[in-house]
Amino acid sequence: MTENRSSSAGKRVGLFPTCLVDLFRPSVGFATVKLLEDAGYSVDVPDGQTCCGQPAYNNGDDERARGLARQVIEAYRGYDYVVVPSGSCGGTIITHYSEMFRNDREWQDAAMELAGRTWELTRFLREVAQVESLQANYTGKVTYHDSCSGLRELNIREQPRQLLTGVTGLELREMADTDVCCGFGGTFCVKYPEISERMVSNKVENIRQTGADTLLAGDLGCLMNMAGRLQREGVPVKAYHVAEILAGIDDTPAIGEGETR
Repeated sequence: MTENRSSSAGKRVGLFPTCLVDLFRPSVGFATVKLLEDAGYSVDVPDGQTCCGQPAYNNGDDERARGLARQVIEAYRGYDYVVVPSGSCGGTIITHYSEMFRNDREWQDAAMELAGRTWELTRFLREVAQVESLQANYTGKVTYHDSCSGLRELNIREQPRQLLTGVTGLELREMADTDVCCGFGGTFCVKYPEISERMVSNKVENIRQTGADTLLAGDLGCLMNMAGRLQREGVPVKAYHVAEILAGIDDTPAIGEGETR
């Protein structure tokens, strides 16, 4: 890996692993730690960290969301950076925490201070760690899905693709409508199952048309949704979080194909 190690020396990163990574795909967390440590950072997962509060906030339970946000703000005080392997949770911390505390100046200031230190993983690697190349190999044709929160709230599109160009053996094939929602959307898929199913079926068809054998994305919720539909439609495409491929951790069964812990 090539990076600006002089700027990373001694810097502490608080990893926000996300609920889905913690409960369903811990290999994404381990891959994130490897990428950050290879770039020269010291990485911790602080005690007391928990859900970012996004599900509560999106469903109107503002008081519960603010309680979770306060817990996150307190847990991550003192770190130089907070890194999240998810545009969805990262977007909540960076974009929505200050909105949650619009009537509480003290906590709003704390939320904005945290937002200034918080980065989605691929954007952090490119724009802070200045990673130019990786010592990773993956033999396969991959296609990349842009998650809604990462793309629209955090302007993440080129960063993962730039990093993937450094993976030896990997061929990137862009799908049609890569910036269109997969139909997951947190509780959207529960509230509107028929619409969600149509959207993910369209996404699967776009994936199939690329001829890729692997699907990558930066949000585990989107990946679990698309991997499930790929399997139900019998499409032989493996799904991995982009961090797993960038870190060279592809010996774990693909998402939905086996136990990972």
